Amino acid sequence: MTQTDTQLKTPAQRGLYTYAGGCLCGAVRYEATVDLAGVSRCNCTICMKYGYGGGAGMKPDAFRLLKGQEVLKKYGRDGSPNTRSFCSNCGVVCFGDGDVPELGGKFVSIYVNTLDDVDPSLLTFGYWDGRHDNWAAGMRPTPWPFQATA
Repeated sequence: MTQTDTQLKTPAQRGLYTYAGGCLCGAVRYEATVDLAGVSRCNCTICMKYGYGGGAGMKPDAFRLLKGQEVLKKYGRDGSPNTRSFCSNCGVVCFGDGDVPELGGKFVSIYVNTLDDVDPSLLTFGYWDGRHDNWAAGMRPTPWPFQATA
């Protein structure tokens, strides 16, 4: 199923829809079949430093990179299976991927601010406490308290 004009105005309705997105310069383009009623924000240091506007996760087979493989760069912390992919031309982080068993295993997470024709201010976010590897606590409707790391 694809998005309609009505869905563009209320993208947080439940259900799987295919959305298009990409970076600022247009070198990276993707499609993702995802339920935008399940978007989230995380307080881990990577998400906080990237100015994370929120993401929507899916299994890898629901994500399709349409163009830009040659300009994508990845960032990940040593020892972590999780990475963020960004355009080497304009620097925009479009998506991440990895494997977090507590969250169901392998995933791709798109950055909702890189979606075409979706207004992130219309989305309802859940919040993860990634800063403390508190994945088992699950998402909650309010942000986790920020505690600076030493």
